[in-house]
Amino acid sequence: GSGGGAGGLRNLPLAVCAQTYPITVGGGGTGGPPTHTSTAGSNSIFSTITSAGGGRGGTSTDPHPAGVGTAGGSGGGGATLGGATGAAGNTPPVSPPQGNDGGDGAGAPYVGGGGGGAGAAGTNGAGNPGGAAQAGPGGNGVASSITGSSVTRAGGGGGNSAGAGGAGGGGAAGTSPGSTGGTAGTANTGGGGGGGNSNLNRPGAAGGSGVVILSVPTADYTGTTTGSPTVTTSGANTIMQFNGSGSYTG
Repeated sequence: GSGGGAGGLRNLPLAVCAQTYPITVGGGGTGGPPTHTSTAGSNSIFSTITSAGGGRGGTSTDPHPAGVGTAGGSGGGGATLGGATGAAGNTPPVSPPQGNDGGDGAGAPYVGGGGGGAGAAGTNGAGNPGGAAQAGPGGNGVASSITGSSVTRAGGGGGNSAGAGGAGGGGAAGTSPGSTGGTAGTANTGGGGGGGNSNLNRPGAAGGSGVVILSVPTADYTGTTTGSPTVTTSGANTIMQFNGSGSYTG
C-alpha cells in the first residue's frame, strides 16, 4: 500500500470584522485492512480559507484504476498494482499551493509510493532486480512559527513494500516500517498515515486530524470563542489553536 497525502496547509493574512466566524477542523482519513478501501481526510475551514483534506493512498485491491489514490490538499501515493501514479496535490488549486502530489508505486517486487506533503511531493517507490525494494517516503511538511515556536505540519505518509518501508515526511506523518502495518499521522498536524502491507495482511493507518490557528493582535482580541481553543500569547499577539471545531467572534 501507499502513503496517505497530507492535508492542505495554508498560512494567510485575513481581515477579521466584528462578526462570528465558524471554524471547522477536518478529520484525518481512515486506514484499515489491505482489502478495505481507506478514506480521504476532510477539509478545515476558517472564513474564506479552506485547507483541503489529504488524499488517501492507493492499494493493490483499489477499485480506482490501477491502484491510484485520490487527490487532495496533498495527493495519496500510488500502489504497486501496475506501478500506479501518485494522485495530484493542491486540489482544488489555490495560490500559493497548499500541497503536493503523491509518489508513484512500482510493480514487482511491490512498492508503494509516499504520500505528498505540504513542502514536497511524495517519493516514488523503487523496485530493484533480485527482490530488493524501497517504498517511497512521504513528502516533507512545512514549518510554521505562528504559535511562537516552530512546528512542522502536513507531512505525507510513508509507503509500504515487500522490503524496506518508507519514512513519513516531516510533520508527524505516519511511517510504514516494512513487513508491518503503517503508523498513524499525529493528531492536529494534518500528517498522512502510513500504508499497509497486503502480503502480510498488515493494515494501513489513519491520517492526523487538522488544526486551525488564529493569531490576532492582543489589543483586538475579544476573548469570545466556542470550542475550547488553547489560548496563548506570543509578543504582541494572542494565538488561538482550535483542535476541534468552534468559532471566534471578532
